[in-house]
Amino acid sequence: MRFSFHSYLAIILSAPLAATLACQSAQKPSSFLPPAQAQAPALIAASSPPDPHQRKPAAAEPQSKPQVPQALEVDPVGDLIAQVEKEYQSGQDNYRAGHLEAAKQNFDSAFNQLLGSGFDLRSDDRLERELDRILDGINGLELAALQQGDGFAEQKSEPAPIDEANELTPAVDENVKAKAEAEIKSTRSDLPLMMTDQVAGYINYFSNRGRGTVERALARSGRYEDMIRRTLREEGVPQDLIYLAQAESGFHPLAVSRAGARGMWQFMGTRAKGYGLDRSWWVDDRQDPEKATRAAAHHLKDLYNEFGDWYLAMAAYNSGPGTVQSAVKRTGYADFWELYRRNALPKETRNYVPIILAVTIMAKNPAQYGLDAVVKEQPVPYDTIKIDYPIDLRLAAECVDATASDLLDLNPRLLRLTTPKFPGKDQQFELHLPAGTAGKFQMAVASIPADKRVWWRYHKVQGGETLAAVARTYHTTPRAIAEANDLNDGLNNGALSPETRLIIPIAAGKQSDTSTYAHAITHCKVRKGDTVESVAENFGVSAKMLRGWNRLKGSSLAGRKVLYLHLPVTRSAGETQVASKHSSRTHHQAGTQTASASAVLHHKVKRGETLYSIATSYNTTVQALKHDNRNIAALRPGMILVVRSTN
Repeated sequence: MRFSFHSYLAIILSAPLAATLACQSAQKPSSFLPPAQAQAPALIAASSPPDPHQRKPAAAEPQSKPQVPQALEVDPVGDLIAQVEKEYQSGQDNYRAGHLEAAKQNFDSAFNQLLGSGFDLRSDDRLERELDRILDGINGLELAALQQGDGFAEQKSEPAPIDEANELTPAVDENVKAKAEAEIKSTRSDLPLMMTDQVAGYINYFSNRGRGTVERALARSGRYEDMIRRTLREEGVPQDLIYLAQAESGFHPLAVSRAGARGMWQFMGTRAKGYGLDRSWWVDDRQDPEKATRAAAHHLKDLYNEFGDWYLAMAAYNSGPGTVQSAVKRTGYADFWELYRRNALPKETRNYVPIILAVTIMAKNPAQYGLDAVVKEQPVPYDTIKIDYPIDLRLAAECVDATASDLLDLNPRLLRLTTPKFPGKDQQFELHLPAGTAGKFQMAVASIPADKRVWWRYHKVQGGETLAAVARTYHTTPRAIAEANDLNDGLNNGALSPETRLIIPIAAGKQSDTSTYAHAITHCKVRKGDTVESVAENFGVSAKMLRGWNRLKGSSLAGRKVLYLHLPVTRSAGETQVASKHSSRTHHQAGTQTASASAVLHHKVKRGETLYSIATSYNTTVQALKHDNRNIAALRPGMILVVRSTN
């Protein structure tokens, strides 16, 4: 039987292996102890495939069995690791190729083999290292199952348009080529422009099949153009390098390529770190338009200084300077087009420069290509405040009468709806707010205790609402709301004035109520200086629950590399949990709420919308949307979704 990633942790808590891990936990700190709540039914454990290397009990072996010489003994652990590694590498290959579902199956299989082997994973350093490596890999690839609908869920990315264009070898239209050659002579650019068959082919593609990609990118460019050109000018590089970002991402900060490059300038992780772009579970600076633009300008300037040619610099930006240097050394030619003709560069790099040149020529001659009717977006002004506490963007939005989607749009570097909690007292997060609302935010948020700003909410009273009704909505008590808002008569007279803004005190998690925690398991990497209390506070769970899930005693995390936890669920107004028939057989059901009466609506997906933004608009949950729409994972503009809006 195969197990999904969501249930892999349940395997090792079943039958003899669970007893082995529990017994040995007191002897040695473990880097792998899954949450106690993830226990699988006995039937699952019984159906686990037997390990071909596992020895039978000694009583069942013949007494006269000859001893195998030590030199001839096999290495079952080594064989197991080889099998696991093969499956894991297949997953890596599938992920890089964009085959996400196949990659997930590979990772599930790798976990099944390793965790269902019957070996004590701490008995051999090789097994422990392999497990930690796989965990780190999955975490880095963002394939860990995260609870949807709360402030810790990761916001959705967009596919990078460069991927589709790079797969093509478009046909050359001689008329298009001749027209473009004539245009180049009168086109002013601080980048060298050259017309080749490859450039002409991409102009033909973007004039027809790929026209929508160019139009959307040009429209979006208006939002960032002034900032990008100013930054490029300040860094002393050609301002027309702006079209590299247009070709790469269409100016979308959340663009992610199949290879894992991210952001408007499509930085890979290691390259981004080298240019000062930070990444964590909470933020990714590659998605920050200004920071990423500055880093890209530095990187391109360094590449030009290395190669002395902008075409080679762009090629190196795509495939890495080592790849281009190697091609130059092999051929003896430091010329992009000569390297192209000699097929000395990877295919995607050979196409990369012609794509950028085609986009540049079309963008600088909009009338000739029918692009002059494209209306560019206007830059969005914003206020910036520095905060040294974590806050849920939904609360921040309520403070300034905006939406969580508005704030996500202004803060694309945030990977989640919650701003980070920094371990150092001197660290701060720059939060962008709608222009002119900084003072309003500071006044409103001052009423919420700093340590409650991830959980508490504001609520605007609707006509006819009572204190009891509001309390039911947020799963709290009338007395708690009355005390938080100094409502002297609130408990006696339930009527509330419309438009009144109430502070809603929501508990971070009731230790006796498992329904306040997500069923999905999240793992976090233990860092130097972490303690049980600091990790618990960072994720908004109690230290007691964190110890129970990981079978810990005290505060020390010495010897631990990974912790497992269930993220707390924060239900907003009208939210309900909707469990499928399948999940009801495998998930713990204590405290699950029955869906209330609902109205069936239909929603047409607009560009830029996510499951979370739609769920928030209709007072429902991401889980409910998926449940009612065949477990949909990706949205496309024009889709019609079934929405059950709660009453």
